[in-house]
Amino acid sequence: MKEPIIILTAPNGAKKTKKDHPNIPLFPEEIGVAARDCRDAGAALIHLHIRDERAVHTIDVDGYKKAIAAIKNQLGDDLIIQVTSESVEIFSPEEQIAMVRELKPEAVSLAIREIIPTQADQPRAAEFFAWLQANKIAPQFILYSPEEVKYFARLVEEKIIPQDNKFVLFVLGKKNGPNIESAYAKPEDLHPFVDIYEKYLKSHDVKWAVCAFGGYENKCMLEAVKLGGHVRIGFENNILMADGSIAPDNAVLIRQFVNSLPNGGRPIANVKTAKEMLGMVR
Repeated sequence: MKEPIIILTAPNGAKKTKKDHPNIPLFPEEIGVAARDCRDAGAALIHLHIRDERAVHTIDVDGYKKAIAAIKNQLGDDLIIQVTSESVEIFSPEEQIAMVRELKPEAVSLAIREIIPTQADQPRAAEFFAWLQANKIAPQFILYSPEEVKYFARLVEEKIIPQDNKFVLFVLGKKNGPNIESAYAKPEDLHPFVDIYEKYLKSHDVKWAVCAFGGYENKCMLEAVKLGGHVRIGFENNILMADGSIAPDNAVLIRQFVNSLPNGGRPIANVKTAKEMLGMVR
């Protein structure tokens, strides 16, 4: 059987506001509704950012608890909730780690360059990654360049990353406005990441997904599927449909992707299947 595709959704991100899109979900009740709609469209996992009362990025534990409760109010446990520890040049590695330790989410995204900014930070990171494994918290490691993929492979070889079920995200493109075409990620941008993956990580049974900034998001997702990966779709990275029009909401972007898949190709993973694939069945 062909491996099912795990669809992740990133419906808001850390920086976009209602000025960027009136339907971007920023606060708990909005996030809960968006999560439900994205799950119904095919998503199995939500990459969750939260905001404070001024709509500024935060990793506040109580704020996360409110957003998680809003999602569960809509869906119960029928969606993987992955909180983000992203610093956005606000939070230190110590603060990021402290949030995860206090919240104990079921899943978390961790940017390698943020959690391990220098080689001297590797021992602290190794202890944290081991704690995640002991507490059955599923990390996804964010990698922004092919060089970071190679560095991640070294961390795996050196047992600094001990997880049995390793999951990474390749980030394509730049965090610029949706109308700056030069910043758009393109399908061919994925190939250097996958080349390094094939050489250094495939033998470790690492699963990978991709996100892509800009209006070629859907093309990049289809390329990822062709190359054996999984996909992350949503307003954090892109608000444009494939035809260049503004997407009305996140769920429409997911449906566009699902409808673009070739007949007879890889099936879409439901939440139960995605949990099994990511080693999250407890």
